Amino acid sequence: MTHANAVNINRPKTLFEKIVLQKQLIFMSVPLVIYVIVFSYVPLWGWTMAFQNFRPARSFAQQEWVGLRWFTFLFSDEVFLRTIRNTIAMSFINMALGYITAIGFALLLNELKQVLCKRIVQTISYLPHFLSWVIVTGLVASMLAVENGAINDILMFFGLIKEPILWLSIPKYFWSIIGATYVWKEVGWNTIIYLAAIVGIDPALYEAAEIDGCNRYQKMWSITLPGIKPTIIIMMIMSIGHILDAGFEMQYLLRNGLIQDVADTIDIYVLMYGLQRSNYSLATAAGMFKNIVNISLIFIANEIAKRAGEERLI
Repeated sequence: MTHANAVNINRPKTLFEKIVLQKQLIFMSVPLVIYVIVFSYVPLWGWTMAFQNFRPARSFAQQEWVGLRWFTFLFSDEVFLRTIRNTIAMSFINMALGYITAIGFALLLNELKQVLCKRIVQTISYLPHFLSWVIVTGLVASMLAVENGAINDILMFFGLIKEPILWLSIPKYFWSIIGATYVWKEVGWNTIIYLAAIVGIDPALYEAAEIDGCNRYQKMWSITLPGIKPTIIIMMIMSIGHILDAGFEMQYLLRNGLIQDVADTIDIYVLMYGLQRSNYSLATAAGMFKNIVNISLIFIANEIAKRAGEERLI
């Protein structure tokens, strides 16, 4: 091989050469790219309504531009500020409980040695994920009912309460109910990625730890948890990007006039003003604020992880 040929082989490939080498992958990704552009980027044109006094009967050229008026209104509106508080609180509750239960459940499943028992437990834990929120909230309402509600009946049977509690009419209980319902529905599904990460840990590490006399709990703490740490960090970064997505269906279906002040989220606020009151500009401004904050938090969390030397998303 001549020196010129060796230099030609070792030189960095140009962008065009990389595209040619990966043309099959590019052709396969074209439908997905088109889908994302059509359904994720083209609708961003609707964000212009946040800067208009939008009226559906007018054309785009006839709309009245009002600048940041709707954003100013949002941050002076007590209802919107209350929905931000509710959204962040319920999101943190769901995130904390979701991580603790999913990681803990994955560790426990990993310790099950009987394959049949492990599969049965996994299947049972996955099933609630496939139920719609309409069914789930119906079950929750039935369980918490004053008459023939299982929760009240059990508590009264053991003498923990003297009379039935109106669980869905007392504001201080609502966030706990949301958190518990989320865990019940999603804990099994959330363990999948952690179980996959655990499978990727080198078995030789467990063998060496067993030779050194480590018990199961010590192997969990010293091998399993450090082994899935990168996965935990990535999942946390992704979850931080959804801090203003506390949910919509569960809160909307369980809310009533007595707990409205703690049940309303930003998504419910958007629905209330956008569809029920036909204030599309205000609803768009609220949704735009939520998305911008979520995107910003992803980059901030990713940068913090990068500076800390941890795994990062980007």
